[in-house]
Amino acid sequence: MYRKIMVPVDLTHIDKLEKALSTAADLAKHYDAKICFFGVGTNTPSPVAHNPAEYDRKMAAFAQEQGKKTGIDCSGMTRISHDPAIDLSEIIVHAATEAKADVIVMASHVPGIADHIFASHGGYVATHWDHSVFLVR
Repeated sequence: MYRKIMVPVDLTHIDKLEKALSTAADLAKHYDAKICFFGVGTNTPSPVAHNPAEYDRKMAAFAQEQGKKTGIDCSGMTRISHDPAIDLSEIIVHAATEAKADVIVMASHVPGIADHIFASHGGYVATHWDHSVFLVR
């Protein structure tokens, strides 16, 4: 049913993604699917990387580590944005289409008052992408 699972990850918050990572791994094992870990970085130095090339290497290393840990064929994919907080949702949708993913598994947060005013990234992705999206809390 699923051949390629995209998992958006924020490398600064890996500790908060365990449920989403486990869900993606379980789906991948069940359907013998590949996982593509996806991240959005910036051109400016950040807590994760000093430049886009370093960010790309760190995402590839994360994917390789997850592949060894789970025994699943994993890859990393990155995109650079001037303002990831604004562009993230749209970039995820475009990247998933480009990667030919057929499902997205992404971590979500417990909704708060701000979510009644501003759309969440998961909500945007789920309403603007043509395939299944699993939002994991």
